[in-house]
Amino acid sequence: MQKLLIPALLIASLLGGCGSVERVPFIHRIDVQQGNVITQEMIDQLKPGMSKRQARFTLGSPMVADIFHQDRWDYVYRMTPGKGETERKRVTLFFQDDTLVRIEGDYRPSEQPVATAAQPSTTVVVPPQERKPAGVLTRIWRWMGFGKEAI
Repeated sequence: MQKLLIPALLIASLLGGCGSVERVPFIHRIDVQQGNVITQEMIDQLKPGMSKRQARFTLGSPMVADIFHQDRWDYVYRMTPGKGETERKRVTLFFQDDTLVRIEGDYRPSEQPVATAAQPSTTVVVPPQERKPAGVLTRIWRWMGFGKEAI
């Protein structure tokens, strides 16, 4: 029994710590996303003079809205892939009198507006459908005044 206990404890100590799991091959680790996903296109939609409501509609609710600094919103994004380096992005919006005055962080508004590609239009044609005559129960139901008359 002691001969089995020593190798089992050795293996458990090697695999037991969270820091050592990264080095063990064949262990699947999931991607972990935390915070607000912010893109350059979203930042380009922000304009000085926007209200807090418009900024919230564009970027979503801020990750950090400090009660002591109500004119500052922090958007934080962190992506930890199963394998690879952690990606961190931060954007801070500053307001004055409920109006956006400044943007700081990893994303900056583009100097020139980005031309958006025209969306291809799609036309949906619905063919006319033949009306089926109402069944016996449907006619009785309508006769009793509960259903709508077919047009």
